[in-house]
Amino acid sequence: VRVIAESDIMQEFLTDTDDQQGNISPVDLKILLPDREIVTVTARKNSTADQVYACVVEKIQMSKNTAQYFYLFEIVEYNFERKLQPTELPHHLYIQNYSTASATCLCVRKVLFSLRAELALAADEQAMQYIFWLAVDAVDRGHIRADDRLYQLKALQDSSRKNEYLALARELPGYGEVVFPHCGCDSRKEGHIIACIGINGFRLLACRNDGSLESQVVEFAWSHIKQWQLDKEGMLFCFQYQRSSNTNPRWVKIFTPYFTYMGDCFDRIQEERKWSDTGE
Repeated sequence: VRVIAESDIMQEFLTDTDDQQGNISPVDLKILLPDREIVTVTARKNSTADQVYACVVEKIQMSKNTAQYFYLFEIVEYNFERKLQPTELPHHLYIQNYSTASATCLCVRKVLFSLRAELALAADEQAMQYIFWLAVDAVDRGHIRADDRLYQLKALQDSSRKNEYLALARELPGYGEVVFPHCGCDSRKEGHIIACIGINGFRLLACRNDGSLESQVVEFAWSHIKQWQLDKEGMLFCFQYQRSSNTNPRWVKIFTPYFTYMGDCFDRIQEERKWSDTGE
């Protein structure tokens, strides 16, 4: 019996059992909200992103309707957050980033692109507060191109004037877009691109290898994008476009570690464009 208990196979089994029991034990996770407040929720170590997000929604008393337009993200780079997959384990990400200076690597962000659907949330004070602060972030990051309206926006940058702020911000280029970190693209032999995804189209901004912008911008209407796919082995996102019936379809490869989130954005926008078609 002792020989069996001390065998490598049995030790691995016992260790695995301990790990499984440990995964059930509760842990506290800090989540950064869009209004820059931090909320702490208690979840199991093996709780999925869906389960942890449900805990956050309950803790902050967010309505079921509003909750479908937000989700959990990981803060992965300066000025960029990656949407978690439903089955990812937030506690694992939390542990991996434990040594960083920031209070948490987990946050709540908007997953909504449709301006029409966003305007329908106007009666929800919490939703509007979050959308206001996300717009402020986007202006500060330069994703919303304020130019000569920046002074006007800064004068309105108070939560008590959020409706005025949002009314102006929504008129500006870049509102509601997700801007990805610069990366390689097979359509550029030299330099990188910055991918910007919004309800009105998909834009590739030319930039140098260090991310500094150059003048070229290529825009694709969603009606011109025929299909897209993820290459997990190559860690890239591919899309096919055709500008007119007189031209041949072409594939473009984008070499980004965030290919899964890029695919999520494409999927989400196609879903939201159907809302417009069906009046949902």
